[in-house]
Amino acid sequence: MPATPSIKTTQNDSSDLFAEIEQLRQKIEKARIPEGLKEKVEGMLKRLKRMAKFGGYSEEYEKIAHYTSWVLSLPWQETTDDMLDLTWAKRVLDKHHHGMEDIKERILEYMAVLKLNRDKTKVSRAPILFLVGLVGTGKTTFGYALAEAMGRRFARIPFGGMGSALDLRGQSRLHPDAEPGQVIKALRRAKTRNPVILLDEIDRVAERTRSEIMGVLVELLDPEQNERFVDHYIDYPFDLSDVLFLATANNTTQVATAVLDRMEVLQMPSYTDEEKIVIGRDYVLPKVLQECGLTKDNLAIDKKLWPKIVRPLGYDAGIRTLERTIEGICRKIAMLVVSGKGQHFNLTEENIKQFLPSY
Repeated sequence: MPATPSIKTTQNDSSDLFAEIEQLRQKIEKARIPEGLKEKVEGMLKRLKRMAKFGGYSEEYEKIAHYTSWVLSLPWQETTDDMLDLTWAKRVLDKHHHGMEDIKERILEYMAVLKLNRDKTKVSRAPILFLVGLVGTGKTTFGYALAEAMGRRFARIPFGGMGSALDLRGQSRLHPDAEPGQVIKALRRAKTRNPVILLDEIDRVAERTRSEIMGVLVELLDPEQNERFVDHYIDYPFDLSDVLFLATANNTTQVATAVLDRMEVLQMPSYTDEEKIVIGRDYVLPKVLQECGLTKDNLAIDKKLWPKIVRPLGYDAGIRTLERTIEGICRKIAMLVVSGKGQHFNLTEENIKQFLPSY
């Protein structure tokens, strides 16, 4: 029986492989990454170079190239400068949210303390704010407003239905198709090491893995631990101490006590009808008009109609029903405009029913 021929790489193949490895090495050498991590990757490349001499190396190369790509894409040194102008911050917060004065004041207090400590070259730990309230009260939107007010980048990690702690911490590279966890992915999206990261709906994780996920959250939110957070895929500590975390939930009953102890709980109250009228008229309507390709000249709404628009079908704690109602009105106006039935429409008590939802 003839012997099975051994697989050998040709001289040209070997040259190409060595050239690819050298390109990776040069990228690592020039990168602004921790020295310990740089040495680790260089060791992986040396081992890969030895493997290239004996063939069967392509799969390992793909793994190391993928790992190197992640390492190079993370913001190990990149930061943004905080904008600590309280007047500007108040204007931004007011632009995004009506009311919520207690929450806005807490943000401004933190920024004032941060500014005083920065002026004295001290380090001030960011408070971890936990916004708790019913659906539609603006918890998630507040994260975007906070990032804009402070001049920081923003990233969101959705916890709804999260089924494993590995979703946060990543998988070991020993597993096929391993990937970093959501924390590392959020940092790569933000491209800075001091973004605002929204931990959205942390009360809605899968029941069977709740304790494990809460354990990772404790590490994320604890200033004594998060400066050396280790993702299983990256397998090297990343400093999260400059991240401003913001968490949201509908209630606190499904959140571990150890997690609650590391956050400052701020209740997001339900909106009154009077507040919804202001939000609908001054915030939602202008935005929806623009999204529908309309202008304020296309639609006028009598003031006395707003209570019906705010509560067409009954009580709603948040503003999502209000948003859907206004979107429905604007879509109908857009259809009338496109159909050539006019350019300006005035909603009155006589015609409002044809624009409101009915069930």
